[in-house]
Amino acid sequence: MPGLVVFGRRWAIGSDDFVLPGAFELFVRLVWWIGILALYTVHKGQFNCPGGGLLHSYLLILLVLLAAIICALSALVYISMQGTISNPGPRKSLPKLLYTRLLLYLPEFIWAVVGAVWVSDSSVHCEKTVINVVIGTVIASWVIIIFTIIGVVIVFDPLGGKKTFYLTDSVNRNLESSQSGQLLYNVKNTATRVWEKRIRLLCCCIVQDDDHRVAFTSIAELFRTYFSDTDLVPSDIAAGLTLLHQEQDKMESCPKEPEEVLCHSPSSLVTDDLDIELENAAHYMLFAAAAYGWPYYIYTNPFTALCKLNGDCCGNRPTDSDITGSDRHNFHFGSILKITGLQYRDFIHISFHNKIYEIPFFVALDHKKEAIVVAVRGTLSFEDILTDLSADCEDLTLEDVLENGFVHKGITQAANYIYRKLINDGILNQAFTIAPEYKLVIVGHSLGGGTASILAIMLRNSFPTLRCYAFSPPGGLLSKSLADYTKHFIVSVIVGKDLVARLSMPNMEDLKRRIVRIVANCNRPKYQILLRGCWYEVFGGDPDNFPTELDGRNQDALTQPLLAEESLMVRRSPSYNALEDESHLNSPPQYPHLYLPGKIIHIVEESSSRRLCSSDIKYTARWSNETVFSSILISPKMITDHMPDVVLKALNSLSQEQGSCISCQTRECNTNVV
Repeated sequence: MPGLVVFGRRWAIGSDDFVLPGAFELFVRLVWWIGILALYTVHKGQFNCPGGGLLHSYLLILLVLLAAIICALSALVYISMQGTISNPGPRKSLPKLLYTRLLLYLPEFIWAVVGAVWVSDSSVHCEKTVINVVIGTVIASWVIIIFTIIGVVIVFDPLGGKKTFYLTDSVNRNLESSQSGQLLYNVKNTATRVWEKRIRLLCCCIVQDDDHRVAFTSIAELFRTYFSDTDLVPSDIAAGLTLLHQEQDKMESCPKEPEEVLCHSPSSLVTDDLDIELENAAHYMLFAAAAYGWPYYIYTNPFTALCKLNGDCCGNRPTDSDITGSDRHNFHFGSILKITGLQYRDFIHISFHNKIYEIPFFVALDHKKEAIVVAVRGTLSFEDILTDLSADCEDLTLEDVLENGFVHKGITQAANYIYRKLINDGILNQAFTIAPEYKLVIVGHSLGGGTASILAIMLRNSFPTLRCYAFSPPGGLLSKSLADYTKHFIVSVIVGKDLVARLSMPNMEDLKRRIVRIVANCNRPKYQILLRGCWYEVFGGDPDNFPTELDGRNQDALTQPLLAEESLMVRRSPSYNALEDESHLNSPPQYPHLYLPGKIIHIVEESSSRRLCSSDIKYTARWSNETVFSSILISPKMITDHMPDVVLKALNSLSQEQGSCISCQTRECNTNVV
């Protein structure tokens, strides 16, 4: 619902967000009050010890104070339970109750100080049990006060006093006074500065230069634009995600039309066999995973990795390969050797240098596949995250390539950095001097997969036979023309409901629209949605069929925002496709559509069986296309499906299964011949 307005400003909390924390505090206060009442009843008439008179008064007033707090909390929780997310009318009296509850913190604070003074008084010689209870009471009071202060800091919205003035560009045109225009400009600048400060705080541990400052401003502007048109609080988003997950599971369980079951096939220009590509992908995924160095090796071998690295990596640094960047104790390089199974002499260049737009990579000779492999590391540092989030679009200009288009700005700059190192520093020339008959293969996972794809486009003219394997690359990477162009030499591998492969600004706008729609039109209170959602995520079961205002509406009506949705919009969102203004329909989209690179292999979990301390998962793979990834899917596996170890496990499983099938067919043929 719209953020709660108290003390003349908006806060990042809704009036229906006090049910669960209020109920928890109410339970604590009730237990506390019953304990104090029992103590007072048992020791009634026995307060004749030194300091006992003050103790008697302290306990009496504490009982009255706790009773008042319990009454205020009960009313607060009850009112917060009323209405729905988009219907705050039944909760209109909640701010007054909140003022009352906050006012009770003043006597509670004073009484906590009094209790602390009484406990610390050396002249008090009352029964030990009574003293311990008072100490516990004082500690509990201070803990609650401290957590309340922390909560206030968390839900404080720096833009709370200006949020209601945030207007759209269309409203902008109706502003006749320069004063109103200046106000809007100031609000936008303030919002950008607030986001920039948050990003700087998160990245306080890294050295910041001009590139960082430019990236901070660009990312802050992106966040400001994305979050400026809705009036949702974090719990609304959580409720929306759990509703979308259950709605999505209900749709997946419905029987599909025959044409929807058909697997996608690559275009007629692409004739590479799926089985061969899966075998190649399983092989090259080792290189993409190895680029992560010791963090990946320790993550996948938690009990033995340190012992192996300590035993093998403390020798002299190899001299045959060119290593740049920091690698203390050779842990990174030792991990790469362990994962790939290569020798020292097989490495041409290794870079652990890491800055914004400059990511680690290595170049090695793969004798098994007779390839020179360029492996680019994925996201592993704050600098890499800043590169990911620099999601503005820029033109990619290449000679002799007609399909020029838009690309992800941050990832393109990272690809430019590696391109300069490979070409200007003569790294590829050195590699092809050693192995002139080898082919060039570029691989990477996540950010590394996106960088490898754009790097492959840059190198395509110079190395026409190169191949690129992008594992779980970002979805918002290439414009349609470039994505089609890369189908000749890039293969993308996506597992399950991987979030990153579906991340693009249009998809994020679509997710925001879906969250606003399903949250605004659900007829259940938020606390019921969250409790049911937590149960569903942890214990499973059937998706809940929450009634909504969307039920029974025809398809044409579903394209129009409802009144409940508009109540959650500070301005009309560009994510709505149907607007009254026809001219807006013909205007260019706020964010251009960017797609995954190359041909796409989509690996999905077909079945799984869990055993004690292990699980056996069966995967299936098929050719897919970019339209399958045009919407973000909500799932507990949307993050884990992106992890490099999961991708490698899925590819190895498919490769081994294919190998066993081939061996079975061979035995059958031999039997028939005999």
